[in-house]
Amino acid sequence: MGDVLAGFHAAWEFDSDSVLIRYERGIRTPKLFQVLGERRIPLEAVAGVTLAPGRRGTVVLRIEPRPGADPLMEAAAGQLKDGSDPYRLVLPAERETLAEYYADELRALLTESGPAERHLVSAPGTPLHFKAYDGRASFDGESVSFRWSWTGASSAKWKAGDQTFPVGELCGVEWRSPEVFEGHLRLLHRDEPASSPQADQDPAAVVFGLGYGPVHESLPFAAAVLAAARTTAPVPAVASAAVRRDPADIADRIRHLGELHRAGLVTDEEFSVKKAELLAEL
Repeated sequence: MGDVLAGFHAAWEFDSDSVLIRYERGIRTPKLFQVLGERRIPLEAVAGVTLAPGRRGTVVLRIEPRPGADPLMEAAAGQLKDGSDPYRLVLPAERETLAEYYADELRALLTESGPAERHLVSAPGTPLHFKAYDGRASFDGESVSFRWSWTGASSAKWKAGDQTFPVGELCGVEWRSPEVFEGHLRLLHRDEPASSPQADQDPAAVVFGLGYGPVHESLPFAAAVLAAARTTAPVPAVASAAVRRDPADIADRIRHLGELHRAGLVTDEEFSVKKAELLAEL
């Protein structure tokens, strides 16, 4: 086809085997779109195309991705608001006839349906990081790290210490939007137990809220981890070399551990064991 259809906040470029979606960079453009930049959607990842009336004199052209084809939408699990849906193209109502033409052209090219056996749309690139309410999350493409904050992390997370998870040990993610109650990102292990503790007590989860873990930062992160976990073989257990930490950082952590101990949140035994672990990292 080779044509371009421009709407509000995005433009779609139609090729014979894919649709390239380019998102605008502007103050009115949803932040998630700005972070995504552009996305190529192979036609084999598309289940259908719809055209429906929008709000305030607009029409909405939407690609319906196949379940499991896009790690971003799989991680989102239906929690995205319409305004942040990367598969919607909003157009002025007077362009409805043109939009219908492209919808028909796309439908004629579709050959696949049903759930996809693998991700067909590329995940966001790495490295990625964002600040959650109780810590900082980072992902380098091979492992996810959670570094707990002084003010937000629970005593359970401080007792467990900072965490690093090779993607080979993960089978997926659980993302709960910060725009709803109890938003969080939880990493799911291949040997995950039947039930997990609350996110604020789980060292494999970071908590959102109060401006922390916004959708445009935490969702691409979740999608990238999900895609990597699905394509990485399990990592065999091997002895890892000790990692040396900054002495000043260790001192700060021991000081905070002492505060938890004095407040009665850490027992004498837990304080002694964790202090010894921290000193061993020097």
